[in-house]
Amino acid sequence: MRLRKTTVAAIAALLAVTALAGCNRGSDDKAGTSGKVGIDLPRSDSDFWNSYNSYIEKGVKAGEVSALPRTNSQNDIGKLVANVQTFTDQGAKAIVMAPQDTGAIASTLDKLAGKNIPVISVDTRPDKGKVYMVVRADNKAYGTNACDYLGKQLGGKGKVVEFEGALDSINGRDRSEAFASCMKTKFPAIKVIALATDWKGDVASAKLQTTLASDPDVNGIYMQAGGVFLQPTLALLEQKHLLKPPGAPGHITIISNDGIPDEFKAIKAGQIDATISQPADLYAKYALYYAKAALAGQTFKPGPTDHHSTIVSIPNGLEDQLPAPLVTKDNVDDPSLWANQLGKS
Repeated sequence: MRLRKTTVAAIAALLAVTALAGCNRGSDDKAGTSGKVGIDLPRSDSDFWNSYNSYIEKGVKAGEVSALPRTNSQNDIGKLVANVQTFTDQGAKAIVMAPQDTGAIASTLDKLAGKNIPVISVDTRPDKGKVYMVVRADNKAYGTNACDYLGKQLGGKGKVVEFEGALDSINGRDRSEAFASCMKTKFPAIKVIALATDWKGDVASAKLQTTLASDPDVNGIYMQAGGVFLQPTLALLEQKHLLKPPGAPGHITIISNDGIPDEFKAIKAGQIDATISQPADLYAKYALYYAKAALAGQTFKPGPTDHHSTIVSIPNGLEDQLPAPLVTKDNVDDPSLWANQLGKS
């Protein structure tokens, strides 16, 4: 009997140590992972979000979660609210969304919290309203890294056009504020011409055309979203004979955000210089991971994760900040980048 008690005690102690060792792998509050997950896709007019959608579908097909039929809110907060209501009517126990208007979603989040339906917000951080987890990269770092790259490439002098995303989106605000702050602090001799675009490529192209007429000496462009800005920008620059390779006289240094395959092609072709790769694959992977964890009643805490990211506290929950590397001609062929993995099994 003494041996049995000792063995039981030892096993209990071992289990306790094991539980403590699981840093940010989640702790079970209640058993069970059953339940349907509602997944709303934010838009289909962006190569980045279409890639994210393809990764979501792969994960659902692989059985990561049991998902309801996907919806697409098409960058319309009214459609998102309606889609969420459909999910709840269909019995969703967790919801994955990517609200493009991060201020207007608060009341919907409050209603979901009242029904104990956890929400995973992808890429965007809602301004208010409880979320179980935000899966996102550090968007302030996007703006700062773009500023650092452009500032150094331009030798700290010149004029830079910035295509701002919608400022009713936390992503647009974070990137714009960080870019402006960095330029003012580190490269004060560079003039920034910030153009509001509402994430629309045609708006960016039209405003760039006007700017080039008034400021023909523009020598840098920062595109906050290559998925919507890349093709209209390249088409306009080519039309005006301003699409010149790096090192050539009159070359306009261009850095983008997204990391889509077309940006990689443009880097290889010498049409743009760099992009910051938003991890579309990891966004999808960890959106489903946290949805599954929410259904299981797992909890997380701030700190490093076992997937090379950092969870931080935000006023309305937690945010898992995933890595987003700078891509230039030096590493554009890196097989670990998600855009180089598309179409591969």
